[in-house]
Amino acid sequence: MEWKNLYRGAAMGISDLIPGVSGGTIAFVLGIYEQLLAAISGFFSREWRKHLAFLIPLGIGMAGTILSLSRAIEYLLAHYFEPTQFFFLGLIIGVVPFMVKQANVKETFKASHLLVLLAAVLLLAWMAFVNPGSREMGSELEAGDFVLLFFSGWLASMAMLLPGISGSFLLLLIGVYPVVINALSTFNVPVIAAVGAGVMLGFVISSKAIRFALSHFPYMTYALIIGLILGSIFTVFPGIPASGSAAAASVVTFVLGLGLTYAIGKKEPAS
Repeated sequence: MEWKNLYRGAAMGISDLIPGVSGGTIAFVLGIYEQLLAAISGFFSREWRKHLAFLIPLGIGMAGTILSLSRAIEYLLAHYFEPTQFFFLGLIIGVVPFMVKQANVKETFKASHLLVLLAAVLLLAWMAFVNPGSREMGSELEAGDFVLLFFSGWLASMAMLLPGISGSFLLLLIGVYPVVINALSTFNVPVIAAVGAGVMLGFVISSKAIRFALSHFPYMTYALIIGLILGSIFTVFPGIPASGSAAAASVVTFVLGLGLTYAIGKKEPAS
């Protein structure tokens, strides 16, 4: 078992609880992005056993963090919104140099790549200004609720694997984020099961699609991913803090986020 994947999964799990922050971004910083895609895709093949050593610790870390820290994330976002968001803003900005180096942008990017990158930035920037609604659901789901939650989980899982797109943010846009985060904190099994089923199917399909894109169109895919990461800055940026104490705390957490990305990048090999 690759037990160091416990902390890697924990880091990805925390990021997936925050609207605007992608677990795929964290996986890239940790140097396991392509290995993650291969393991998820390979798990649903005849060679599934050889991927268990990678996926089991990672899954335990993610699931444990998501279930145990959902209340803490709710609290931080409610009482320390700006510093929390600035911490993740530091993480996101810190990953950009790693992506640029991985893609060898100066040598490989042409005008078409830059256009795709810009389009991705503009798409995420536009999404940042969308004002989503929210839905109310009880513990006993109706058929329509189950279908909505299932496809919400499907879309969110695809976003989790793409650096720059947040699964939580997509849930927010669809209007089910409050329902899902409450279900995690209260252990509402019907809601968790509905979303979880969609997540599992989405992981299978999206992991194969992203691997195909990276294999056949690597630099165009990198252009898209870098654009999505840059665009996610607009979704995470909370605005300038109103009070001096919040501003000071935000500066500290932003620097901590940048420093953590740099430290992890130095320690972990690039994928």
